[in-house]
Amino acid sequence: MTIPRAGVPAPKYQRLASDLRRRIESGEWQGGAQLPVETELELHYGVARNTVRLAVDVLVNEGRLVRLQGKGTYLKQQPLLDHRVFGPPAAAGSDCLDAPTRVYAEEAAAAGRRLAADFEMLVVRARSDIADLLGLRPGEAVVVRRQLRLMDREPYSIEESHYRAGLAAGTPLMEPEAVPGGDETVLAAIGRAERTAVDHLVARMPGPEEAAWFEIGPGVPLLVQTRVTRDHRGPVRVVETRYAADRCRLLYGLAAPGR
Repeated sequence: MTIPRAGVPAPKYQRLASDLRRRIESGEWQGGAQLPVETELELHYGVARNTVRLAVDVLVNEGRLVRLQGKGTYLKQQPLLDHRVFGPPAAAGSDCLDAPTRVYAEEAAAAGRRLAADFEMLVVRARSDIADLLGLRPGEAVVVRRQLRLMDREPYSIEESHYRAGLAAGTPLMEPEAVPGGDETVLAAIGRAERTAVDHLVARMPGPEEAAWFEIGPGVPLLVQTRVTRDHRGPVRVVETRYAADRCRLLYGLAAPGR
């Protein structure tokens, strides 16, 4: 079997990686299955051992394969987990801006996975982009409530909610722990219930600390969702959530007005 050639010549190992990727995506090997050993791939493709190793390295770095010392190379066990980031109200009287913690818990339970989270509260100087979205001057103080979520002990997402210091002062948002029912309950109690939201989505490569926490290879990008929520008075908070692209797919639901 020959390795398919693209329009622009590419190194042989990249073309081999492309064909292995195609076979994985076609379902030829299912999650958790062992990849054929290097000698089988050498014979099948008619390439050198080093070409096979470099191609497999590419897919390991993309998070598609994992190497187990002394056992071989396997497809990643867990499939992508769908996360409903935004959707139409599920029932009359419900809010399309659902509490993220509840949504995560429901999705984990449906997938048969175990959700855990570590919580932190910090007071920091606002980054220039966060300050602009909140209508602050760069460097003004903001309260950051951070959740580090894990699925079956695998790092899944980093969520950081940024609040004006004046809005959070004197409320449970200043407590170094999660609020029962989510921050949404506090905002509603102080008359700042979120009514609308705009999401900014980008994909970027992780920094060294992010790559270390997510335990991802050098070829896996992050999906970064920045949500700005508002009420009738203006911006309420900015929520920046980062996901590893090899383990999460973001879902957005739409509905026609009045339906």
